[in-house]
Amino acid sequence: MICFISTRGLDFTPADDSHLPPDTPIIVVLHGLTGGSYESYVRAILSPGCVPVHQGGLGYRAVVVNFRGCAGVPVTSPQLYSAGHTDDLRQALFYISHRYPEAPLLGLSFSLGANVMTRYVAEEGERSRLKSACVLGCPWNLAANSSKLLTTYIGRHVYSKGMGRNLVNLLKRHVSTLASDHEVAKAAAVTMALTKPTIDMFDEHFTRIGGGSSPPWPFASANDYYEYSSSHNVLNKIKIPLLAINAADDPVVQDVPLDVEGNGWAIMALTPCGGHLGWFESDEVWGEIRRWIKRPVFEWLRATGEDFVRSPPRWRPLHEEGGFIKEVGIGRLGCKELEGSDIIMGTEGEAGLLAGL
Repeated sequence: MICFISTRGLDFTPADDSHLPPDTPIIVVLHGLTGGSYESYVRAILSPGCVPVHQGGLGYRAVVVNFRGCAGVPVTSPQLYSAGHTDDLRQALFYISHRYPEAPLLGLSFSLGANVMTRYVAEEGERSRLKSACVLGCPWNLAANSSKLLTTYIGRHVYSKGMGRNLVNLLKRHVSTLASDHEVAKAAAVTMALTKPTIDMFDEHFTRIGGGSSPPWPFASANDYYEYSSSHNVLNKIKIPLLAINAADDPVVQDVPLDVEGNGWAIMALTPCGGHLGWFESDEVWGEIRRWIKRPVFEWLRATGEDFVRSPPRWRPLHEEGGFIKEVGIGRLGCKELEGSDIIMGTEGEAGLLAGL
C-alpha cells in the first residue's frame, strides 16, 4: 500500500489573536470552485466579522480552508478536490478543534464549498464539529444544475466554459507534481487537451477520477459522481442548525430544494435577486456597492455562536499518533502542521473569468 501526504492551506485571522478569549467563536470558511481566502465574497463577511465588537464587528476568529491547489496551496498527492469530497474539511476541523478546544466552530461556505459543508454536516449528524452552518449559493442537485446551465447560450459559453477553463488552468499549474504513470495524471493529460471544455466535460474527464479518495472514487461517469456528491438528498440527515440562502436569479444554481423533509434543523431561504454569490446593493458612497448578505449572515453567526445552547456534542475524541492529530475510530485520517507554515507569503488570486465561483 502506498500512502500519499496531501496538503491543505488554513488561513487564520486575525493574525495576532492573543487578546481573544479561548472560547471566542471561530468562523470556518469554505470558498467556491477555484477560489480562496482572497475572494471578495469571503472578505466582505470576514473583514467586519473579525473586527472587535466595540468597532461594530463580531469580534470572532476566522479560518479559511483553502482547497488543494487553490490560493497557493501545493498539490502533494494525486488528487484535487470536488463537491463530494468531505475529508479535507474533516481533517481541517481536527486541527482547528485541537488548536482551539474551547471555541465553538461556525461554518460559512460558498458555492462548491457550500455543497462540501452541507454533505459534511449530514454525514456527521450529531458528531459534527461545526456548531452551525450557513451555506450560500449551494449547487445542491449537481446533475440538474449542470444540465440546466447548458440550456442557454450564456450558461454554456460564459458560465460553464468559464468554470471549465478555470479548472483546467488550475490543473495545468499542478500537473507536474503528479506521477506520470498514475491514473489521475493520465486523466489530467486528457483533460488539459480538451478544447474549451464546459464544467461537465471537466467532471467527465477528470473530477470523476481525481476529485476524491478511494473509495468511492473513481466513478464510472460524471453522472455517477453527481449522484454521489449532490447535497439536496441529505438534508434530512442534518442535526445542527443550518441556514441555506440561494437567489432565484442565480444563473449557475437554478434547481434549489425548498423542502427539507420536515427537518427542523435546516432553514432554506430563496431571495428574489442576488445572482451567484452577489447580493449587491448601493452603498452610501455614490457609485459604490456592497453585499447586503452579510447582515443576515452576521445575525445567524451571532445567534448560533452566542445564544444557541447545544446539547453536549458527541464528538469522537482526538488523539495524536505518530505526530498526526486523529479522531478515535477514523484511523485513515490525520493531520499535522508543517514546519514553517505559520505564515505563507505571496498568496494571490487565481486569474480568469469567474474565478472563485
